[in-house]
Amino acid sequence: MMQFMLLFSRQGKLRLQKWWVAKLDKDKKKITRELMTTILSRKPKMCSFLEWRDLKIVYKRYASLYFCCAIEEKDNELLTLEIIHRYVELLDKYFGSVCELDIIFNFEKAYFMLDELMLGGEIQETSKKNVLKAIAAQDLLQEEMDGNRSVLEEIGLT
Repeated sequence: MMQFMLLFSRQGKLRLQKWWVAKLDKDKKKITRELMTTILSRKPKMCSFLEWRDLKIVYKRYASLYFCCAIEEKDNELLTLEIIHRYVELLDKYFGSVCELDIIFNFEKAYFMLDELMLGGEIQETSKKNVLKAIAAQDLLQEEMDGNRSVLEEIGLT
C-alpha cells in the first residue's frame, strides 16, 4: 500500500501532497522536509529507490517536478514507478504537455485525477480512458453549475 505521494519542484516547493495514512501535521511537515532534502541532494544518475525508516521511497523526476511515493517494504518498486508514470501520462493528456504551472493553478484537477487513479493507497483504475472520462464528466458538471450560478445572479437571487 502506498502511504503518501508528494510532488515538489527542484527548488523544494511542495506542489501537491496526498496522504493515505493518518499523521499529525507536524509529522507530515517533518517527513516532507526530510524527504525533499534527501531526494534533491541525490545525483541525477542515482537509483530512484531509497530505503527510509521502515518504508521504501520511490521517486521520479519529470521536467521540473519530482513525484515521490512512500510504499511498504513488501511492495513492488517497479509497480510504484508505473503508477507514477501513469499519473504523469494522465496529467499530460488532460493539460496537454503538463507543466508545474498547470498543477499550481489547477491543483483541484490534479487531486481529482489522483483520486480517480488511487483509492486508499491502492491503484483503483488502470484505464487512462476511464479516468479521463470521469474528469470530463466532472468538468461538464462544473460548467453546468457555473451556468446555473450566473442565471441566478442575473435574476438577483444570489
